[in-house]
Amino acid sequence: MSFLSAGGGAPFPVLPARIRKVVSSLTLFYSCLAAFVTGGLLCVVAQLLIDLTRLTPARILVLYVCTGVFLGAVGLYEPLYRFAGCGVSVPLIGFGGTIARGVREAIHTQGLFGALTGGLTAAAAGTTAALVFGYLAAVFFRSGPKRLGKKR
Repeated sequence: MSFLSAGGGAPFPVLPARIRKVVSSLTLFYSCLAAFVTGGLLCVVAQLLIDLTRLTPARILVLYVCTGVFLGAVGLYEPLYRFAGCGVSVPLIGFGGTIARGVREAIHTQGLFGALTGGLTAAAAGTTAALVFGYLAAVFFRSGPKRLGKKR
């Protein structure tokens, strides 16, 4: 039992309501700050890879997904997610982490066959949404190459 709580009830019940609100606001601020800094660092790394290497953006995206799978496989993705929240779950590292978690859970329930189906099952909703919205964007909006230079 800590001085902030008096048992398993609401968070910080010993503190006055005004102080609980401030502590709660600071917790939200630090959570947002951690997400912003972590997501920003991931973007900086990707931009440096684009600028300083010959890696294409597509290869960097695959690298990020594989990094997420690796972090999930060795058990480092969950602590990173608890620290950074959306800063790590929204980029492609989060997709890789979702695949790794799905495979791990499916192996526990289905055995070796789960290694083949777990990742697809865990990421099915996000993948389906991306495909559906991508298709709708292609149907409703005119696509084509951008023309650079003077208009003729």
